[in-house]
Amino acid sequence: MQSVTTQKCDDVLVVLVDNPPVNALSWHVRQGLKDGFEQGLSDDSVKAIVLRCAGSTFIAGADITEFGKPPQGPDLNIVLNMVEAAGKPVVAAIHGTALGGGLETALVCHYRIAVPSARLGVPEVKLGLLPGAGGTQRLPRVVGVEAAATMCALGEPLSATKAATIGLVDRLASEDSLAEDAIAYARELISVGPRPTRDRPVHGDIAVVEQLKTANAKKWRGFDAPYANLACVKAATWLPFEEGIKFERAEFLKLMGGSQSAAQRHMFFAERQAAKIDGLSKDIPLRDIKKVGVIGAGTMGGGISMNFLSKGIAVTIVEMVQENLDRGVGVIRKNYENSAAKGRFSQEQVEGMMALLTPSLTLNDLADCDLVIEAVYESMDVKKEVFGKLDAICKPGAILASNTSYLDIDEIAASTSRPQDVVGMHFFSPANVMKLLEVV
Repeated sequence: MQSVTTQKCDDVLVVLVDNPPVNALSWHVRQGLKDGFEQGLSDDSVKAIVLRCAGSTFIAGADITEFGKPPQGPDLNIVLNMVEAAGKPVVAAIHGTALGGGLETALVCHYRIAVPSARLGVPEVKLGLLPGAGGTQRLPRVVGVEAAATMCALGEPLSATKAATIGLVDRLASEDSLAEDAIAYARELISVGPRPTRDRPVHGDIAVVEQLKTANAKKWRGFDAPYANLACVKAATWLPFEEGIKFERAEFLKLMGGSQSAAQRHMFFAERQAAKIDGLSKDIPLRDIKKVGVIGAGTMGGGISMNFLSKGIAVTIVEMVQENLDRGVGVIRKNYENSAAKGRFSQEQVEGMMALLTPSLTLNDLADCDLVIEAVYESMDVKKEVFGKLDAICKPGAILASNTSYLDIDEIAASTSRPQDVVGMHFFSPANVMKLLEVV
């Protein structure tokens, strides 16, 4: 199957990328884009070109599995420069996500149309990198220095609706008619002509660079990538475009060759590999977890509860003494409100999460839970007693989990009549912050 195909719709050529699962910019996609655009540019009957993607998303980014390997196919920058230099208007039609190299591809298109649910961003900083295909130089020319610096240094995506307000998206399409809307928009632009991003002036206040450094000094301590991103955006304000591209490339190569990005990329792959279990069939049915029980409202039990509440999953938390239960619930609320004060949640979100929490003084209230996690005293006798009671209370098919860090899970499971449903789920403290979970 070809990863890039073309379709002529009267005077508009649609270049369609189809490289599942996320339409990454693999070498064969770059080759297909080069071939597709060369076809459109050499055909005098084609007056405009639309770049669109099949599947659930626009180009979601570079193919990072190619990082560190010998290059294949055309260089991405050569392809992007060809698109930008096109003598016919080029429209990027965006749905799903346009991230990293995906957004850089959209930026070389002269115009951008997106469905409201789409998200756009340059998250490379989270891998210890920066947008290395002209993103730090083109973004300030499209959205201004303030928005570009913030997007590059923080790496957070924007909704298409927000992107439209800052000029990153030129038009919003209907959710169910992006293909048709993009072609119609391209036809409108035939009389307008191309709008190469590199030729647009940089605007905005460079003071935002120092403001971002000050506001994030603690979080960025020891990290090179945020500062390199800001240096590149700043360079766009005083260097000619081609010189800015050279500056960006030099900074990108320094980061790519450094130990920080290597470590952050290792973490990226490791976190995803952790979700895959060797030898486990992909079509094995999953158990639906809609309600969770947590035994123990101390530091660990409260943190575990927050993990599920933050994801919209109802939690019943059980303690033996009212005072301990009240204290635990109070700490959960305080933690959420502290996060809200820092802008991580709205007060409405805090109340929504707290509404999902049911405090209880009896294990019987765990009868309808799909997953129960005990976080009580590290004593085998205590664990066995708790699991014996859960065995009698919990519904068939419920997962019974222990947060133990070292006790024998098989011995705990033997205290129940359903050892196949007993697992170890060892959270690391603080459980609502640490991403590591040991499953036994």
